[in-house]
Amino acid sequence: MEQQEALRKIITTLAMKNEEIQSFIYSLKQMLLNVEANSTKVQEDLEAEFQSLFSVLEELKEGMLMKIKQDRASRTYELQNQLAACTRALESSEELLETANQTLQAMDRQDFPQAAKQIKDGVTMAPAFRLSLKAKVSDNMSHLMVDFAQERQMLQALKFLPVPSAPVIDLAESLVADNCVTLVWRMPDEDSKIDHYVLEYRRTNFEGPPRLKEDQPWMVIEGIRQTEYTLTGLKFDMKYMNFRVKACNKAVAGEFSEPVTLETPAFMFRLDASTSHQNLRVDDLSVEWDAMGGKVQDIKAREKDGKGRTASPINSPARGTPSPKRMPSGRGGRDRFTAESYTVLGDTLIDGGEHYWEVRYEPDSKAFGVGVAYRSLGRFEQLGKTAASWCLHVNNWLQVSFTAKHANKVKVLDAPVPDCLGVHCDFHQGLLSFYNGRTKQVLHTFKTRFTQPLLPAFTVWCGSFQVTTGLQVPSSVRCLQKRGSATSSSNTSLT
Repeated sequence: MEQQEALRKIITTLAMKNEEIQSFIYSLKQMLLNVEANSTKVQEDLEAEFQSLFSVLEELKEGMLMKIKQDRASRTYELQNQLAACTRALESSEELLETANQTLQAMDRQDFPQAAKQIKDGVTMAPAFRLSLKAKVSDNMSHLMVDFAQERQMLQALKFLPVPSAPVIDLAESLVADNCVTLVWRMPDEDSKIDHYVLEYRRTNFEGPPRLKEDQPWMVIEGIRQTEYTLTGLKFDMKYMNFRVKACNKAVAGEFSEPVTLETPAFMFRLDASTSHQNLRVDDLSVEWDAMGGKVQDIKAREKDGKGRTASPINSPARGTPSPKRMPSGRGGRDRFTAESYTVLGDTLIDGGEHYWEVRYEPDSKAFGVGVAYRSLGRFEQLGKTAASWCLHVNNWLQVSFTAKHANKVKVLDAPVPDCLGVHCDFHQGLLSFYNGRTKQVLHTFKTRFTQPLLPAFTVWCGSFQVTTGLQVPSSVRCLQKRGSATSSSNTSLT
């Protein structure tokens, strides 16, 4: 039995080895075919390149010959005209000389004075005395000589294209700001044959050198002609981004640069469906008011004997790695917002630093509000009507109003209502500012001292809205805050 088992193992090993050899034989045959095909292709490309070079030289030759012919024709024309003028002047002068000799020989004639005067006048007007005896053009054609010694050396130095070196990314010159990344690189050696660069990037939650295996794929940008590139309109929904660049000439691409990792700090959160009013249908970062939502929830609750609980997105496997500040699922069942508080909170606490997010709401919404709230905001309490929340509120029902609200105090805002609102919270400075999300115009600023961590808060009635997170604080917002030019008011000024 042992011998049979050993023999079976030998047979299995031989069979596997035969498969490997057969596979390798197929690979070698395929490589032979590829050598033939690829050599034919590069030979055709070489012929085409030389033909292109011949064509350029032929065109250059024709252009230079045309220049010589045009210059020769122009000089010939000028010299022939000058020669003809001189010939005519000489003939006229010879006739005048003969007439003068004849007149001189007949001095005893009675009309001699008149004839002498005519000759004198003729000499004064003679072309020979108004003619320039300097050639108008030169017969020297040396300015059209050529010396292609340097070009011949360049042609003799022609060789196959080398593989480009790997670029070096310059972290000191690269920049992350305004949800844009500007990446700058350089070549270690000058290479005039580089045609373009290829940039690849991907998002990651891991600091340091990029890992071989990542959940996120590399995104590719081709055809970059300069040694820098700016990615715009990014959403920083992960903590870092990996980058790498390679150079390409017409024939081949070089190796990728050493990959680099840039931090992409931004405020990322989702809406916590477990806090939402039953009439709000929450889908990730979108919310729609649903008049039948409460009844549907009641039916589901009765089907589960009153023990039903809306699942928090925090525990959803699709969420990925949660933020350390992400609020645990604490609201559910009876702790949902209820009655006329059509509210939903974000799932990430704000307890320091600066943060920015935007929200677009349906203009036909009868009421909409955006702001921040303490986690202790009561389930019956509406945004802006207690000391635990601050908000901007848009009312399109009965009468249109655009107001800032806190502690049940209201300030009417004298500004058009934008369709996109930006929210900037500086926790330590006690500043909560609202902006036109498109123009970054300041709409209102609350100045206070936050005593508890905050949560993004939203409310909508008979409408819908969409939240955009993963945004950095825009540079224009930072500048406005530093200059102190933002229009602000204290809480006590709200009436």
